[in-house]
Amino acid sequence: MEIERHVLVVFPHPDDEAFGVSGTIATHVKNGTPVTYACLTLGEMGRNMGNPPFTNRENLPKIRKEELKDAAQILGIQDLRMLGFRDKTIEFESDKMLTNTMSALITDVNPSLIITFYPGYSVHPDHDATGAAVLRAVEKMPEAARPTLHCVAFSNNCVEEIGEPDIINNISAVTDTKLAAIAAHRSQTEQMFIGMEEKLANEDPQLMKWINNERFWTYTFTN
Repeated sequence: MEIERHVLVVFPHPDDEAFGVSGTIATHVKNGTPVTYACLTLGEMGRNMGNPPFTNRENLPKIRKEELKDAAQILGIQDLRMLGFRDKTIEFESDKMLTNTMSALITDVNPSLIITFYPGYSVHPDHDATGAAVLRAVEKMPEAARPTLHCVAFSNNCVEEIGEPDIINNISAVTDTKLAAIAAHRSQTEQMFIGMEEKLANEDPQLMKWINNERFWTYTFTN
């Protein structure tokens, strides 16, 4: 993994950072690289509220906000920004406004690397709209000034249509940190961990491969 000047991670929901890129984040932090995480929403429309439920729709965003802060602390993220958009509405926001928001963020942080979702290949409309806004903001920049873009994709057709990922980070040195970050999002992941306990204890090869290998596509602009 290359040493970066500053890494900017942009995702729409609390826990987006935990599943796909938390090992990469933890490694950058371990290498002394500052990481900024900009999270657009508090995931207030999340479906998981515990089984049996331990909260309600009104209180879920308060819980998810604290979970996000806990996960960021576990990963060593010192610059956590909550941008205040509403869950499941990113696709309906003005393209111009979202682009300007991302441009201002990039100007402020001045990252050498941005991690976000690959538009069209990240399953959720909020994911796609967030990634698209980041790409538009970077595309507006002079080519020589553009940070590197590492995009996360996991739709069923992603490899078929955009090829194999060109970056695969093995994060086995920080697996425990990644699992702790995922577990910090308790409202969304507690039931998942119950189903995974035995496999984790036995270090199931397929599960550990999924956990320890984080995939990225380097985005290339045509202009």
